[in-house]
This record gives sequence, C-alpha cells and structure tokens, in this order.
Amino acid sequence: PVSPIGDLTLAANVINANFRDFIEIIFENPTKVPQSYNLDGYSFFAVAIEPGKWSPEKRKNYNLLDAVSRHTIQVFPKSWAAIMLTFDNAGMWNLRSELGENRYLGQQLYVSVLSPNRSLRDEYNLPDTQLLCGIVKDMPKPPPYSS
Repeated sequence: PVSPIGDLTLAANVINANFRDFIEIIFENPTKVPQSYNLDGYSFFAVAIEPGKWSPEKRKNYNLLDAVSRHTIQVFPKSWAAIMLTFDNAGMWNLRSELGENRYLGQQLYVSVLSPNRSLRDEYNLPDTQLLCGIVKDMPKPPPYSS
C-alpha cells in the first residue's frame, strides 16, 4: 500500500524483477565522501566509474570487454558508477549503502527476483518454523516449490 504524507509518499521499497532479466544500475554520489553499495546474492560487473553526473551518452565509455566482477562498488565524491548484471538468482535480495547512517536513513531497497519455474533448483521453500511479523503475519504462506 502507498500512503501520501504531505510531500512524502510511503511505499514498500521492493523492486520486482524477472528471473534472468539483464539490468544496468547507476549510482551517483553528490556528496564529499566516498560511498559504497552492496548487492546481496549477486556478483555484478562494474562497467564504469567516472567523475561528474551520469547521462546516457556516458554509456559509450563503458568497459564491456573485461569489466571486473564484484559484490560491492565504491562511488567516489561528486562521481557516478555503473554496474550491469543478470538476475539469475531467485529470491529477495538487498541493495544497500554500506554506510550505516545512510542505510538507516533509507539508502537501501530490495529486489524480488521471481522465477516462473517455481522450482527448488531456483529458490528454497519458506521454512515451516519461519516467524512472520507486520502486515504479513496473518497472511497465508506461499505454496511450496516443486522439486
């Protein structure tokens, strides 16, 4: 549910993605301190890190031949960084700032990678002992995946 509060809108910070979608993510850092971002469950390719602001023309500078595979990327002050990856790991994954105060203030989101196969090869079943809370505590658990 989305609820407006003055100029703010409260909504779930979950992005849905399809299994094996290929995406590009741009991080911009307008501050005076370096920032780092981590994506759980994935390796991604760091294809560019440059000073200034990102624009679509910057794609011509991407390293698409031998980019480094990593889990965390640093974004230098007044700079941007671009990563590319394929969502080939089904489940719910956290993309977040590695600076605790930034993460606490909301620099994080979740990516729900959905596999159409609903197979244990792609994602485990929710354990029977899993405790639920908040708005999902009274909802039925998802059906089990097939083997």
